[in-house]
Amino acid sequence: MINFLHSFLPQPIILTLGPISLRWYGLFLVLGISAGILISLKISDWYKIKRDYILDLAIWLIIGGVIGARLYEIFLELPFYLQNPAQMIKVWEGGLAIHGAIIGGLLTLFLFSYLNKLSALKLITLVVPGVALGQSIGRWGNWFNQELFGQPTALAWGIPIALENRPIEQINAVFFHPTFLYESLGCLLIFVLLFWLSYHWRNNINQRKGLIIIALYFAAYAILRFMLEFIKIDHTPLIFGWRWPQIMSLIFIIFSTCLIFKALKR
Repeated sequence: MINFLHSFLPQPIILTLGPISLRWYGLFLVLGISAGILISLKISDWYKIKRDYILDLAIWLIIGGVIGARLYEIFLELPFYLQNPAQMIKVWEGGLAIHGAIIGGLLTLFLFSYLNKLSALKLITLVVPGVALGQSIGRWGNWFNQELFGQPTALAWGIPIALENRPIEQINAVFFHPTFLYESLGCLLIFVLLFWLSYHWRNNINQRKGLIIIALYFAAYAILRFMLEFIKIDHTPLIFGWRWPQIMSLIFIIFSTCLIFKALKR
C-alpha cells in the first residue's frame, strides 16, 4: 500500500463519454454518502425510528450539505469565484468544504426534525457515525484530484504531485504529505468509536448518551482537522496567523465542550 501511494500518480477522470466525464471525486462522494446512509439506517433500527424518515432525511441532508459546503467554499475563495462565476456550480471538480457541509447539514436536520415533529437530538445522534464514515471514504476523492495535500516530505508514504498541481513555492518538490489519507484514517477511527457506542447503548439510548456521541464526533474531528492544518499548504484565509479551518475547528471544540458539560449535568 505504501509503495503504491508513493509511486502511483492518480488522474481525476475515470473515463469520458462524449461531453460527459466520470470523475473519481464524484464516485467517492457517492460512495461516502451511500455508506453513511446505510449506517444511519442500521442505527435507526436500534433507536426505533422508521427507516422512511431516515431515507427522507438523507435526501434533505445531501442537498443541504452540498449547498452549505459549496457556499462555504465560495465564501473562502470569493475573489476567485467573482472573477470566474461559472466555476461556482462545478462541484464535480472539487471545492466542497466539510465545515460548510456540517453547518448546512445541521441547519437542514433541525428544519427536517421541526417539520416532522422528531427529536433533533436523536436524529443527530444516529447520523454522526455515518457522517464520519462518509468523510473517511470521500477524502479519497481529494487524492485523485491532487488537492489538499500537505508539505513536502521524504517519508516513504509521501505521494507524488504532478508539476502543474504543485504550489510555486514547492515547485521542485516531488513528494508531499498525504493529508487526505491521515484524515481518512482519523475519520475511520472516529466512526468505529461512535458506531461501537451506538451499538453498546442501542437498548437504552437517552439524551445524555446522545449528547456524548455528538460531542465526541465534533471534538474528535475538530482536533484531527486542527492538527492536520499545520502541515497543509493549500490557500485559505489567515486570522492572526491561524488558518481559517483551524478557527472553525476551535469553534467546534468549544461547541463539543459545551455539549459534554450539558451531558454531565444530565
